[in-house]
Amino acid sequence: MTQWERLQQLDTVYSQRAFDLYNRDEFPMEVRHYLAHWIEGQDWERASRDSSQAAFLFQVLLENLDNQFSRFAQEKDSFLLQRNFRRYKQNFQKYQEEPYTLATIINWFLVKEREILNDAELAQQVQTLQVQPAAMELESQRQVEKSLKDLKTKVEVMEHSIRCLEEQQDEFDFKYQTHLMDSCTEEEKKMQVEGLQKMLNALDKCRRSFLSDISTMLDTADALRSALIDEELVDWKRRQQKSCIGAPDDTSLENLEKWFTQIIECMFQLQKFLQKLDELVGKMTYENDPIPVRKPPLKSRVDTLLTHLIKSSFVVETQPSMPQGRGPLVLRTNVQFSVKVRLLYKVSELNHVMKVTVSVNNAASQLKGFRKFNVLGTLSKALNMAESMNGGMVADFRHLTLKDQKVGGGGKGINDLSLSVTEELHRITFQTQFDYQGLSVSLETFSLPVVVISNSSQQQSAWASVLWFNTLCSDPKNIKFFETSPAAAWSQFGEMLSWQFLSCGKRGLDNDQLETLAIKLFGKQQSYDSCKISWAKFSKENLPDTNFTLWVWLDGILTLVKLYLSDLWSDGSIMGFVSKGKERLLLKKKQNGTFLLRFSESIKDGGITFSWVQYANDGTPSVQTVKPFTSTDLKQIALPDILCNFRIMVAENIPVNPLCYLYPNTPKDQAFGRYYSEKTGEENPYLKYLKTKLVFVSKENGCSGVREGPESDLSTQDRDPLFFPDAGDDLLLQAFEKSPMLSSSTIDEDMLNSILDSDNECTVPDAFPPTAPHTSPSCLQHNFSESHVDILADALSPDIDVNDTLHEFINCPNILNDINLRMLPEESDDFVIDSGFQDLGYPNIPLTP
Repeated sequence: MTQWERLQQLDTVYSQRAFDLYNRDEFPMEVRHYLAHWIEGQDWERASRDSSQAAFLFQVLLENLDNQFSRFAQEKDSFLLQRNFRRYKQNFQKYQEEPYTLATIINWFLVKEREILNDAELAQQVQTLQVQPAAMELESQRQVEKSLKDLKTKVEVMEHSIRCLEEQQDEFDFKYQTHLMDSCTEEEKKMQVEGLQKMLNALDKCRRSFLSDISTMLDTADALRSALIDEELVDWKRRQQKSCIGAPDDTSLENLEKWFTQIIECMFQLQKFLQKLDELVGKMTYENDPIPVRKPPLKSRVDTLLTHLIKSSFVVETQPSMPQGRGPLVLRTNVQFSVKVRLLYKVSELNHVMKVTVSVNNAASQLKGFRKFNVLGTLSKALNMAESMNGGMVADFRHLTLKDQKVGGGGKGINDLSLSVTEELHRITFQTQFDYQGLSVSLETFSLPVVVISNSSQQQSAWASVLWFNTLCSDPKNIKFFETSPAAAWSQFGEMLSWQFLSCGKRGLDNDQLETLAIKLFGKQQSYDSCKISWAKFSKENLPDTNFTLWVWLDGILTLVKLYLSDLWSDGSIMGFVSKGKERLLLKKKQNGTFLLRFSESIKDGGITFSWVQYANDGTPSVQTVKPFTSTDLKQIALPDILCNFRIMVAENIPVNPLCYLYPNTPKDQAFGRYYSEKTGEENPYLKYLKTKLVFVSKENGCSGVREGPESDLSTQDRDPLFFPDAGDDLLLQAFEKSPMLSSSTIDEDMLNSILDSDNECTVPDAFPPTAPHTSPSCLQHNFSESHVDILADALSPDIDVNDTLHEFINCPNILNDINLRMLPEESDDFVIDSGFQDLGYPNIPLTP
């Protein structure tokens, strides 16, 4: 079932959200409906970053619109649809020059659809009680709900009691006034006085009981206030703090908003009861009346509770963040950021009444050397129920900017605490005034500490500070945290790292990966519970034998996962963190062609490599590893395509793919097939444009890409230029003008000699043995015809024109079969095979497979 079909089956609330989503002009719902299967089968996220991919998808989209238009032309009663699709195609033509913009739009719609589906699925799980009980009903939350219910019930009872008290007092007053005006005998008056005395005693008892009930209710309310403010709100703030650094915690304010609103309403109700007692005393009082004595302290308690509750109900719902920032709490001067505040007490009478102002808390600037900032933008907004989904009291500041406050001679100066710029912590302040039902309270709340940078090069270091603070410190007022930053326990540190991978790749770190990292940091130990890592070791000191810190290394890997490996990381295809020793131990127990993917430990900006096991004729296993792929490589070709088309040279110079089974025993195509960009037959609409593929041929120090297949229909001018990674002194050439497949005028004799010399140095390894129990898998068993390269050797003759010979060599139908390459056996942990690759296939010089 397609994603679109699932959307159509949702309940009314969520299907309406889908309808509202497409109630705009960017991407018509009819196009989404009729092209649903094709649209969901494309990688629009990749196309939004790859202009050539976007161009291909754009052209196919137009073709599909034409095809659908033709279908409507053949159907009755489809005149309007036919007309609409003609108009849609005309509208899409505006993206002809920038097709990646359309790809971005379509990807955005698909993401929003998935969000609606996820929300609907979660709602269904809640309804059928399929979520974990701990997430549904924590004991503390059930207790809060019960206490609130009891409090509301008592308030309703007291509302009835005070009406009875008023009626009882009116009755006594009426009879007392009648007694004063009545002329009767002494005996009758005596009886009346006795009756009035009983009524007065009963009235006094009711007054005292009512005051006692209010006191009891205030005790209950105070305990409830403590549970809300000191426990539930504190827990929410901590969850929000952790969610800012990737923790999958629930930060919804729905429950807290409901609870605060209910208890504050109860308190205002008690306030009205006390005011009613004042009215009753004004009508009638007597000697030893308890109201004048006991009411003032009760009113004080109510006001104190209300003030405390209302002050605590003013919170920062969404912490400051930049639209394109690394994460929340990292702000850059002169770049807009957004932040949202909420009053947890929902009261319609205050809608658009309470004005919230924003400023920078410059308490930190009192420290010598700390910078000062001004906030620019819309600095005042009213709490508005229309700015939230559930009608809450929200002020959403979307266009704020921080600007340096130039003081003194300028510059940062000398910091009293000797902190770097990214260790300075600042807070955004929000203030408003609450005036309602005679209660006036000044409200103020603060954001979590933010790190303010002035250029993008500081993002990495700033995010490290945000991670460290929010992992270890639960006191947002501690702006001097980095003066004496505590060390992190391994359990805290490992959990924080796991959150980062969960945020970037939808999967955290498992116990084996965490143990590998722990061994890297602390060495092999029985338990890592007592191990700690300092702030300096995390972000300031270089790792042994490297020129980068632990955080720089980890951040490079996280960036690589987020940009290029998120799907593979999410589905568990990447083992990631595994030592070389354990890697070999794991692979040598597996069948020939088993491989695994792990992160490089030596590349600063993140790298991923793969290793596989192969067996000699005598059954001896050896493990081979390619030089890691970096973001530069993966930006050009996705890792699944590299794994699919990777080749090494075996006996008789036959290029074969040694990668057959993803560890432990999953067939490669089963593990990665759904990610391959190349398709065959009618399922690939691009074959009419690109009829080539890349084959990565591994050499002694590298891999090169050679195009196989017929000549492309597209000229090289229509493609984005390809980036060629450095391959040292190997055969790989570093630019188009040095490619041996360009016209002969660009190749000189020295270059040809160097190519030949490089080839002459290669040797042919033994073929993978078909011996049991490690028989060569089917993916290594191919039959290739024998070829000759005499024409290449003739190029050394002075009588032969080098250019003509080179053309003849290139057009040889068996060019790949006689390139002798060398594979080194496993000798040490440092052995690698370079993974560089090129696209050397030019459309005006076709290659024969």
